[in-house]
Amino acid sequence: MTKIELVIGNKNYSSWSLRGWLALRMSGAQFDEILVPLDRPETRAAIAAHSPTGLVPLLKCGDEVVWDSLAIAEWSAERYPEAGLWPSNPAARAVARSVCAEMHSGFSALRGEFPMSIRREEQGRAFSSETQKDIERICELWTFCREKFGQDGPFLFGSASIADAFFAPVVSRFRTYRVQLEGPTKDYAQTILEWPLFQEWIAVAHEEPFKIGKYEE
Repeated sequence: MTKIELVIGNKNYSSWSLRGWLALRMSGAQFDEILVPLDRPETRAAIAAHSPTGLVPLLKCGDEVVWDSLAIAEWSAERYPEAGLWPSNPAARAVARSVCAEMHSGFSALRGEFPMSIRREEQGRAFSSETQKDIERICELWTFCREKFGQDGPFLFGSASIADAFFAPVVSRFRTYRVQLEGPTKDYAQTILEWPLFQEWIAVAHEEPFKIGKYEE
C-alpha cells in the first residue's frame, strides 16, 4: 500500500493543519505525520522541502502531492468514499461545500484578531465590529445547517463531515477568547470540543514544547 504522509504545523497554532488532519483522520486512512515547528529560523526551508507553496498542510501519497486543506479534504473524500466525509443527501452536500468554501476564503477579521492558540485561555475581551460581524455570520451558518440538515446527529449535517473539520478551529478560537454562544450554536460548539478526534489533537497540542510568544500572550 502506498505510504501517505501529512505535513503539518504546530498543533497548538496551525488551524489549516487541523482541518486537513481531521479530514484525513475521518477517512480512516493510515498516515504518517511530519510536524514542522512554525515561526523558527529553519521553518521556511523545512516546509519548502515538502511543499511547493511553502505552506502547510500538505499531503504526499506516492507521486501525488496535494496542498491546501480543502484539496486534502476533497482527496480524502474521493479516495475513501465509504467514510462519508460529505453528506449523502445532494442538497445537504451542496450546502456543506458552500459553508466550507465560505470558511476557506472568508472571516479575515476573526482570523486576524483571534489567532488559534489551543493552550491559551483568555478572560474575555472586547473585539472589533468586523470580528463581531464574522461571529454573527458563523452563528447564522451553524444554526441554518443544524436546523435544516442536523436532525440525525449533533454535527452540522447530523454525522461528522468535512464541514465540521473546517469549523473546528473556529470553535477553538471561540473557547480561547470567550465568545459567548447561546442555544444551538453553544450546543454545536460543545459537540466539537467533545469530538474524540479533536480531543486527540488538543491533547497533543497541550504537550508540544514549541511556543510562539505572540500567540501565548
